[in-house]
Amino acid sequence: MKEFRRMLPGLVISFLLIAVILYFVDLQAMWLAIQSANYTILLVALLLGFSWLLVRALVWRTLLREKASYKDVFLTLMEGYLLNNFLPFRLGELGRAFLLSRKSELKFAEILSTIIIERVTDLAFSAAILVTAVPFVVGAQGAAQVGFVIGGIVLLGLVAMMILARNRQWALGIFHNISQRWPSLQRFGGGILESFLAGLEVLADGWRSARFFGLMALNWGMAVVQYYLLSLAFFPQAEPVWGMFVLGAAAFGGAIPSLPGGVGTLEGAFAGALTLLSGDQSTALAVALTGRALNYLYSISMGMFALSREGQTLSGIYQQLMALQARKETPEEG
Repeated sequence: MKEFRRMLPGLVISFLLIAVILYFVDLQAMWLAIQSANYTILLVALLLGFSWLLVRALVWRTLLREKASYKDVFLTLMEGYLLNNFLPFRLGELGRAFLLSRKSELKFAEILSTIIIERVTDLAFSAAILVTAVPFVVGAQGAAQVGFVIGGIVLLGLVAMMILARNRQWALGIFHNISQRWPSLQRFGGGILESFLAGLEVLADGWRSARFFGLMALNWGMAVVQYYLLSLAFFPQAEPVWGMFVLGAAAFGGAIPSLPGGVGTLEGAFAGALTLLSGDQSTALAVALTGRALNYLYSISMGMFALSREGQTLSGIYQQLMALQARKETPEEG
């Protein structure tokens, strides 16, 4: 029951958006748009998407300071995307940290901190891309304000993490002073905080930080091109700025509470942005669903392959992650 209550807001949002989409979209016109798409361009978008995954693994491995092999990082990344697409509560992020901690000498909290850095930086890039694209899109001025607000919050978060990375002992000292009255919290939280701060070390390394942000910029640039190609396959009049605007909107849509994988919210943001650009709701939804299909193709094929190599199943990982989460929320008493 507790899990259902946590899922309820996302369920309501997703189902409401799906209902709105089905009400306004002509499904027959959408299907005709899919049949009429330029599949040569879609093939290029598919290959670019796979290349994006290869670079994203380099991004994460840079944050991990190369303490895990590229193969393990890439396969764990795919497992995480698979889990996010089919399990609630964004468990793919916890799953990545949990699974990689069993393949390397890195600790769970240390790995999790790198995933937090990655996600916060993703939000910063998506806000910057959306804000950059908005001046070229008529009627989307409100989106710029949202982008500025979220971008500002994310920037503050990045600065805070950089300060923590450069002042680890100071942060640990404050924690220990505050938690002296609760020995069990001090024992339980101290180890986690120490591992978490160790994962932030990459932000205190100038060269590694530059490499991380450079690879992240390349990764987001590839994503802009892929979203432009997806749009171009259905709308011959599409311009490169379409890729920027749609990608920025989709990134924020995917972050809204929803069903696993952003079902409903991602399609709503993706199709809504394209509708604003093109005026064609049905074809816009066809593009969004095609993007969803490519996402599932990557995550299911490679994610299931990675899990099967380790003798794991989705249900088995879900049970392990929920047990892990319960232990984190209820520290043992000393």
